[in-house]
Amino acid sequence: MSSMIPAVLYAVPAFLLLVVVEALSYRFAPDDDERGYELRDTTTSLTMGVGSVLIGTPWRLLTVGLYVGLWTLAPVQLSPTSVWTWVLLFFADDLAYYWFHRTHHEVRLFWAAHVVHHSSTFYNLSTALRQGWTTPMTSLPFWLPLALLGIPPWMIFLQQSINLLYQFFLHTERINVLPRPIEWIFNTPSHHRVHHGANNEYLDRNYGGILIIWDRLFRSFEPERAAVRYGLTKNINTYNPLRVATHEYVAIWRDVREATSWRHRLGHLFGRPGWQPAR
Repeated sequence: MSSMIPAVLYAVPAFLLLVVVEALSYRFAPDDDERGYELRDTTTSLTMGVGSVLIGTPWRLLTVGLYVGLWTLAPVQLSPTSVWTWVLLFFADDLAYYWFHRTHHEVRLFWAAHVVHHSSTFYNLSTALRQGWTTPMTSLPFWLPLALLGIPPWMIFLQQSINLLYQFFLHTERINVLPRPIEWIFNTPSHHRVHHGANNEYLDRNYGGILIIWDRLFRSFEPERAAVRYGLTKNINTYNPLRVATHEYVAIWRDVREATSWRHRLGHLFGRPGWQPAR
């Protein structure tokens, strides 16, 4: 049972310590070009993280049976002692994350779950902990093929946690640009700052988890050039966790209720965020 608990939970004390260290770094080494921390924003981010854990951990336990069922149906069950199983898992998990992440930006119903993570106008390590409360449900389909490949479910869950652990360190302005070989292959703070940008040229870019090669391959990559403006194209201007968690679902419900045809209702649900029927 312990192997089904996300490994990322064991890192929570380190996460909180690093948030404090980064916040103190702004106090003793401020940078006018960086936003730093704001107490209410940070409190909201931490609250969203706690809510995500409270919902996501039992949900993960409920999904174990589904993963195990698909794994038993796999034509070949891969050995966890083989290094090639781990190599396959690393790339398959990161590719699954790319499409999970991209879909959560390009389909409004999925965006409603993910928008929480982009709702802060600050960018620091606490932003990494600002997670949607429904994302554990909407993420489920994207990793099921890995079980059908014959990868043991406990390995899939472990690699998911490793991917998230890596991404925690991307949420900082304190690290500038890394050496070019690293920037070309791996996701970095510079690449992920672009992803969190509300600038027009930065919208829906750099979806990668650990690797940035998928963005280069699928033409969703954008380098960091202009200063990043963090947050949403229309910021929600609230620190209320319940509103942060649900505001896009409320907006979808309003648009669906006011729609005049089923085609429009489906467009509001499954079109891109911001989709509106032609007038």
